[in-house]
Amino acid sequence: MTIVAAASGDAALLFIEIGAVALALSLLARLAHRLGITAIPFYLLAGLAVGQGGVAPLDVSEDFISLTAEIGVLLLLLTLGLEYTGEELRYGLRTGIGPGLADAVFNFTPGFVAGLLLGWGTTAALLLGGVCWISSSGVASKVLTDLDRLGNRETPTVLNLLVIEDLAMAAYLPVVAAVVAGRGLGATTATVVLAVVVVVLILFVALRWGAQLSGMLAGGSDEALLLAVFGLTLLVAGLAQQVEVSAAIGAFLVGLALSGSVQARAGALVRPLRDLFAAIFFLFFSFQIDPGSLAGALVPATALVVVGIAGKLGSGWVAGRALGIGRRGRLRAGSALVARGEFSIVIASLGVATADGGDLAALAAAYVLLSAVAGPLLAKYAEAVPAVGLRRA
Repeated sequence: MTIVAAASGDAALLFIEIGAVALALSLLARLAHRLGITAIPFYLLAGLAVGQGGVAPLDVSEDFISLTAEIGVLLLLLTLGLEYTGEELRYGLRTGIGPGLADAVFNFTPGFVAGLLLGWGTTAALLLGGVCWISSSGVASKVLTDLDRLGNRETPTVLNLLVIEDLAMAAYLPVVAAVVAGRGLGATTATVVLAVVVVVLILFVALRWGAQLSGMLAGGSDEALLLAVFGLTLLVAGLAQQVEVSAAIGAFLVGLALSGSVQARAGALVRPLRDLFAAIFFLFFSFQIDPGSLAGALVPATALVVVGIAGKLGSGWVAGRALGIGRRGRLRAGSALVARGEFSIVIASLGVATADGGDLAALAAAYVLLSAVAGPLLAKYAEAVPAVGLRRA
């Protein structure tokens, strides 16, 4: 009886702590909405406050938070996939390869070079290159929605680049995971080939039989649809992870496979879950970081953000010009891509156990924090740039 009472007391304290954190995140999300920016920076700061070395550390199971955070990543990428149709993806792949390569050169290279200049090993530098490369799909889609730009002429350019980046992760993540694990060239090559084959296979199935899958799910209730989509996302993500493909890529392709009314219904049903689990994901990342380590990362992170802004503006400019979009539209496209977020944090988390993992995590957290604030603000005020030499379209 005493043991049961003690366990009940521990559970009560845990409920109180988690409830208090959820309420605090709610207030932060409301503040972010009033300021017109994403709540990601506030979630990261909250994680620092309640993590190890924070002002109010929580005594909760790290395994529980970690699993919840991973589900948050999957739901973020699932909802991104729900934003696209198969036709949009095909068009994006046909027209976006060149701009996608330019995007990689403009944004991966500065991060990789910075890692080497900081004296890190090649592995950590490769990871920092990835952190600086990938835009936040979640932040970009929220910016486009909040600023009512989904119908703008440059918006397909932004979506194309996001798709190219997400698919590029199917090759990049297995490579860096193999490098972190210390595998040889042969094993790394085999992992990458397998990853690409699996992604192409899943992509083919999603595009070829997505309509049939949507038809099977269309007749059920909202409850049944939510459970089916959630279960399918975890199943495909788990199978993808088993063959060392990013689980997030698997979740993205599940969203891509759904179409029509099912696509719209699933998006509306999953969105609240996504917001809840994604908040925990960002919280958990900074939860693991010693706040004292951020002080030394602010200067290099600020420099990288400045370079990163220029890189993404260049990416939007190149991609927009290829489609004949005016200069102001190209500027809007680039500004929507500036923020880094979920994938950058996923990449940084791969290197936590490396020799430079602590420095990488601190720099990545500071970089995401700064870019997640700068990106939405830059996108919001892109229209205020002097119009000399800029066409409206």
